[in-house]
Amino acid sequence: MTDQLNQGCPVRQNSESVKQMQKVIESTDISKAFGSTKALNDITFSVNESEIFGFIGPDGAGKTTLFRIIATLLLPDKGEMKVLGMDCIAGFKELRKNIGYMPGRFSLYQDLTVEENLNFYATVFGTTIKKNYDLISDIYSHIEPFKKRLAGKLSGGMKQKLALSCALIHKPKLLILDEPTTGVDAVSRSEFWTMLAKLRQHNITIIVSTPYMDEAMRCDRVALIQNGSILTVAPPQEIRDGFSRKLFRIKASEKYKLIIALRKYPGKVTAYPFGDSVHVTFADDRIDDSLFRFLSEEGLSNVSAEETEAGIEDRFLELM
Repeated sequence: MTDQLNQGCPVRQNSESVKQMQKVIESTDISKAFGSTKALNDITFSVNESEIFGFIGPDGAGKTTLFRIIATLLLPDKGEMKVLGMDCIAGFKELRKNIGYMPGRFSLYQDLTVEENLNFYATVFGTTIKKNYDLISDIYSHIEPFKKRLAGKLSGGMKQKLALSCALIHKPKLLILDEPTTGVDAVSRSEFWTMLAKLRQHNITIIVSTPYMDEAMRCDRVALIQNGSILTVAPPQEIRDGFSRKLFRIKASEKYKLIIALRKYPGKVTAYPFGDSVHVTFADDRIDDSLFRFLSEEGLSNVSAEETEAGIEDRFLELM
């Protein structure tokens, strides 16, 4: 597990700095439906200046819909969304100058080179690569040797760095990243998050969705979202610590058969597959010999069990 980022913002020492501190996002009862499908249900949360705020949830939970509303690309059906102190509907023109958005799938021009894509986005926002090069230098330096290569010919990790460079070239105050590292190798993912951490010194606030729990642990706070509703918002370690029962990791030679058997066991509360094992909770928070006898009678062998620490996934499943 990678180290967590420093929590929160640097301490402000004078009243003027305190006054400048603001809620970058304030969402109040935001709802959105597509026909009969409710995508978002009364979403309320806030994000602080210079915070890295994560969203964790399965496909279809509403993350992308919410991000598009924040980015002024989609209108909510009800509720209020304030971004950088402005209403996201009334102030959309000004907000678009101050938001960088990196969607879930690569959306740059694949028939333009790396350099041409970056120049295009800089021109759209009325700036130049030279003017804001200090902001993207740590990121762009990885792909600058390939600046004449077509974007469509880049590897996944290089496409990711180009997309992030384009999202940052106009020096936004808010950066929105929709599962930016999905499908990227582990080394590139780690490099990407190191780059995000460095953006703090530029007072850029980041909201990011991710399916990776090690990335969630690098956020200041995390929102768990399911079926268009936020289940909880808290620092990642606090979410893990909120797991209400003792958790046990159980293994056997036949994992699928083990899951079926555990879900039939009378003292079981929950049983979910997790890697090469099954995470299980019991009504009396303990394991005794009756469990091993039961599993043996179910035809399972080589059974091992030990108490383990709950992760964000375990807490998420508990809240569902």
